[in-house]
Amino acid sequence: EVQLVESGGGLVQPGGSLRLSCAASGFTFIFSAMTWVRQAPGKGLEWVSIIDSAGSTHYANSVKGRFIISRDNAKNTLSLQMNSLKPEDTAVYFCAKGPVWSPNSGTYSRGQGTQVTVSS
Repeated sequence: EVQLVESGGGLVQPGGSLRLSCAASGFTFIFSAMTWVRQAPGKGLEWVSIIDSAGSTHYANSVKGRFIISRDNAKNTLSLQMNSLKPEDTAVYFCAKGPVWSPNSGTYSRGQGTQVTVSS
């Protein structure tokens, strides 16, 4: 059974930083692309960043240059370093198994999410 558990969310002021983590189990992590997805209040899901099994990364334009995705295959852990946070980054952040380019369609495994609130 795929299990994904996010942590690291919280309240941060604009311009601040947070680091999210996702502990993965129940599948062969090293062979799987992984995705961070978010859902802002009243909006649909959007993909934020994807890292494939070889370590290649992709970022949504809205976070490019501010967020960094990484993975630790020895620890089965996915991370998202978020810098220069903006109020519009406020959302529930989920980690998901696979390259989830269209998170509002199809089926995929994701965690329960962690709340990130950017506010002064």
